[in-house]
Amino acid sequence: MTKSYDAIVVGAGSVGMPTAMALGEKGLRTLVVDMHPSPGQGENKHAIGGVRATHSAPGKILVCLRSLEIFSAWKQRHGDDIEWLQGGYLYPVYREADAQMLKGLLPLQKSYGLTIDFLGPEEIRGILPGIASAGLIGGTFAPKDGSMSPLLVANAYYRRALRLGVEFRFKERIGRLLTAQGRIQGVATDRGRYEAPIVVDAAGPLSAPLCKTAGLHLPVVPDCHEAAITEPVQPFFHCMVVDIRPAPGSKNFYFYQNRHGQVVFCITPDPPIVGTDKRETSVFLPQVCTRLVGLLPRLRHLRVRRTWRGLYPMTPDGSPIVGWNRELEGLVHATGMCGQGLMLGTGVGELVARLVAQSLTAADAIILEEFSPYREFKAAEKLK
Repeated sequence: MTKSYDAIVVGAGSVGMPTAMALGEKGLRTLVVDMHPSPGQGENKHAIGGVRATHSAPGKILVCLRSLEIFSAWKQRHGDDIEWLQGGYLYPVYREADAQMLKGLLPLQKSYGLTIDFLGPEEIRGILPGIASAGLIGGTFAPKDGSMSPLLVANAYYRRALRLGVEFRFKERIGRLLTAQGRIQGVATDRGRYEAPIVVDAAGPLSAPLCKTAGLHLPVVPDCHEAAITEPVQPFFHCMVVDIRPAPGSKNFYFYQNRHGQVVFCITPDPPIVGTDKRETSVFLPQVCTRLVGLLPRLRHLRVRRTWRGLYPMTPDGSPIVGWNRELEGLVHATGMCGQGLMLGTGVGELVARLVAQSLTAADAIILEEFSPYREFKAAEKLK
């Protein structure tokens, strides 16, 4: 027997869960299909938990400001502890070119509502005690950014979505998108068929093969990033620290101390490691720990508890793909978050719900133009 819904969301991760919740809040009969046994078990659980509105593109700033608003009030509004920690995002700089680049972004960032300033070395040392002082010029700090537990927020979304009447089908693999005469009809899985006039592609690194089942090309390619977590120690800093300097084998790296006192860290490999191999490597820890101890020497005695590897669904210009597909009526893309699904997903989920409900705001036009599936994919964000 084929069941019918108003909308089907493909993927129960950082984007799919808040999208399903937002559709449920609009009163749509919504189904979520995911191949994993529970929510957040795909790439969501590989995220390290950072959430920032500190971007250099208006659409991302607007989306993430909304995400921050929701996360910071979640426990008060809904009762779930998602381990939200409003520690801010810190970009320390040691090169004059980086300082000028960050300062040059401030007028745009502030014009879209971001709380951020460029601080001097003394203020930076106060925010991150023990940071290497030699050559420190200063840096930008956005105090309203923060961090949280990716798995706890996925489960918080799941519980709220259930209360809103959203249905879930876990452990089901989608074989293809169902189409007829140029429009979406639903999805076929290894367990059945589900019909809906709207399907939301929130499949992340699997979006390209999903769309290929309907003869569509989507420029989303998975690449691998590795991360790690240490033993807990007495908290001494709260911000996410992003070192944008390149080094052999890496573009940048970033880390923070969570509410349990553990330091969580990740690196951006250069060149990218394209593919779906998520096995941990022997290269990662020596590479990233050299950078960590060089920036914050007091971390040198910390013991690493575990490492893991996840996939970033990358687009050619490093920005998401959100909007209606013009070739297949009824298909909405909400994918290609380029490793920022946790911070973008909540705002994107509400945007998709407004798109489906035809209740877009003026600000949505800015976001949808920036995230359009049909943009030229030429301009890359400066603060990726």
